[in-house]
Amino acid sequence: QLQFVESGGGLVQPGGSLRLSCTPSEAILDYYAIRWFRQVPGKEREGVACLSGSGGSGNYADSVKGRFTISRDNAKNTVWLQMNSLEPEDTAVYYCTLAYHCSGSPWYWGQGTQVTVSS
Repeated sequence: QLQFVESGGGLVQPGGSLRLSCTPSEAILDYYAIRWFRQVPGKEREGVACLSGSGGSGNYADSVKGRFTISRDNAKNTVWLQMNSLEPEDTAVYYCTLAYHCSGSPWYWGQGTQVTVSS
């Protein structure tokens, strides 16, 4: 059964950085897109960034463009979400998900990791 291991969340001050990681239990990164979503209670879920199976530079929501970077390390079978210049509005539970492509709906979700940006 496929599983994701997510890590890297935590508490950070505004302007700080965090790096989230997502490691699938199977070597699937070449075949599927990894999409990061975030959700705040009472608000709609937001797609943050996506990296397709073919790699490339990634796709980003306007709210994080220029501050977040998605990348992957095939040797470690891991996708990273580097988050810089964090703002209180970035506070959310972040989920790593699996989709057939970056515009597709995810069909597998990780357990989520909490990111809190606060002074």
